[in-house]
Amino acid sequence: MTDPRPSSHDLQQLQRLFLRAPAAVAWLDGPQHVFRFCNEAYLRLVGRRVLLGRSVEQALPELAAQGFVTVLDGVYASGQAYVGNEVAVELDDDEGGRRRVVDFVFQPVRGEGGAVSGIFVQASDATQRVAAQSALRESEGKFRAITNSVDQMIWSTRPDGFHDYFNDRWYEYTGVPSGSTDGTGWSDLFHPEDRKRAWAVWSHSLESGEPYHIEYRLRHRCGHYRWVLGRAQAVCDDAGRIVRWFGTCTDIQDIVDAREVLRRSGAELERQVQVRTGQLLQAEEQLRQAHKMEAIGQLTGGIAHDFNNMLQGIVGALEMIRRLDVAGRPGIPRFVDMAMGSAQRAAAMTHRLLAFSRQQPLAPQQVDLNALVQSLRELVRRTTGEAIEVALELAPDAWPTECDPNQLESAILNLAINARDAMPDGGTLTLRTENLTLGPVRLGPNDTLPGGDFVRLTVGDSGTGMPREVIARAFDPFFTTKPIGQGTGLGLSMVYGFARQSGGYAAIESEPGAGTRVALLLPRSSGETEPPMVLPVEELVDGRGQTIVVVEDDEVVRTLTVETLRNLGYVVHEATTGVAGARLLNLLGPVDLLLSDIGLPGGISGKQLVDAARAMRPDLKVILITGYAQEVLEADLVGQRIGLLRKPVLIDVLLRKVQEVIRGG
Repeated sequence: MTDPRPSSHDLQQLQRLFLRAPAAVAWLDGPQHVFRFCNEAYLRLVGRRVLLGRSVEQALPELAAQGFVTVLDGVYASGQAYVGNEVAVELDDDEGGRRRVVDFVFQPVRGEGGAVSGIFVQASDATQRVAAQSALRESEGKFRAITNSVDQMIWSTRPDGFHDYFNDRWYEYTGVPSGSTDGTGWSDLFHPEDRKRAWAVWSHSLESGEPYHIEYRLRHRCGHYRWVLGRAQAVCDDAGRIVRWFGTCTDIQDIVDAREVLRRSGAELERQVQVRTGQLLQAEEQLRQAHKMEAIGQLTGGIAHDFNNMLQGIVGALEMIRRLDVAGRPGIPRFVDMAMGSAQRAAAMTHRLLAFSRQQPLAPQQVDLNALVQSLRELVRRTTGEAIEVALELAPDAWPTECDPNQLESAILNLAINARDAMPDGGTLTLRTENLTLGPVRLGPNDTLPGGDFVRLTVGDSGTGMPREVIARAFDPFFTTKPIGQGTGLGLSMVYGFARQSGGYAAIESEPGAGTRVALLLPRSSGETEPPMVLPVEELVDGRGQTIVVVEDDEVVRTLTVETLRNLGYVVHEATTGVAGARLLNLLGPVDLLLSDIGLPGGISGKQLVDAARAMRPDLKVILITGYAQEVLEADLVGQRIGLLRKPVLIDVLLRKVQEVIRGG
């Protein structure tokens, strides 16, 4: 008979396999859980320490403090395996400790008599996977937030035309259940007479890659069919292959009605002119709005292109991390950095979009424009290069202005870089300041700049200049004359949005061959400017049990914030709405800090929550967080002793702000 017991050679071979396994493996013996075996991956996970012959409580006391020995006792006593998924573990090491997220299994090992004699441990480090998944969810959330922030119906398809995304406006307009129009279901909403024609145009665009443009009747939620304008643009990869389609739908029923009126005879039009005057004026306004929607279509295509690149960077890096992890090869940190870089690019793009739409949170203050320009001279000179001379023509009596100095510096550098690109063979870059007093200035059909005192900053170059058709579109979002990959087209639109949000405006003067001059007009500020005070960066220290209430509706952001604060020693209570936050504050005793998002569901904003809380707790310390202006400026909050942070905020910055406010800074 063949002996069923493994041979010594088999046992040695099995031991070698466990030692080389990519997953962390260990064998714990007896009710004291003494280490009898652990492989190299296990030592890397817990930190290189003396384990063999010692119990878990002796070798890894921090795990005992976190309840893992209690779990091992339960497995040993019950004989039932224990599975942990994405469990946070605090490990001690020579650098003072580190936090990991681990997947693990505690499997009881039975002796010859069937009684439990030990526990087999298998674990894998899921920290990077969990962090990368969180970053990807955040990036996708931002994309959905952008598409849902516009009035346009926006949709997206795969390269074959399969519809897999519609924004909220689509479902609000059509009244159909979410997801019911995915695939080819959207065509059921077309008027029966328009379906064949619409499918033919769409099929041609899918085959040729040409933009999709059509007018058809779409069933409205009220049950009637209304005319809409459909547009779509293909997004291609570097090889020219279509990877996605992004499209928009615009209600043009009023425009179609207006066309019908215009097609009537002159006599009929004359007869109806008095009764239809109001309707025609409204239709003309809708027509102007339709032209504006073309810019939204261009905006959608630009967002789709850039966000696809950023998502590709994150997804590609995560795929490489997965492959390297499975293969047990080094190099994962480099791809983590790539994913983080793409996520930071997405955050920077969001800030530019907010600047263009005049919805970025600003911190306006009195600024000495001459002093700011002089302080930037060396940076501008290094940015433009030695072939370009930087000249300053500063009015000695230039008034102080009221604006966000950080955004103004960013605008000046944007204009300097554009000027540099317009002077490839060198030239002169001139920064000029002067005082102006203006009457009301009409900037557009519905946009007028009130008159008053302004300070004008002009950034001029002696470069190639621009023709009129380029000047007319220079401030449009995503419009750029630079080659693909060398410019997003958001620079000048961001500058214009910043100027308008600051109470001024921007203008361009240029001619081919005669250089370009971009002027920023900023409102005059009353009073004397004060030099900025530079404070040293405080060291980050642990809390001492202070009580903090966190109010945030986003689960990922709230969890990260709460866990980080708790790990630093703070006592944290959390709520998801303004109503829940107010109820929590009413139940608690002393509270050292309220940390709340401004935009909250449930009818009470973060600012309203603060006002209600301070009615009962006048000295309550507060930090508000926002990624959107919402008509709340930092200057309005300073007098109310409210700190402000802008999303996305780094954890280190958040913790330092918490430390500063609690200390009374």
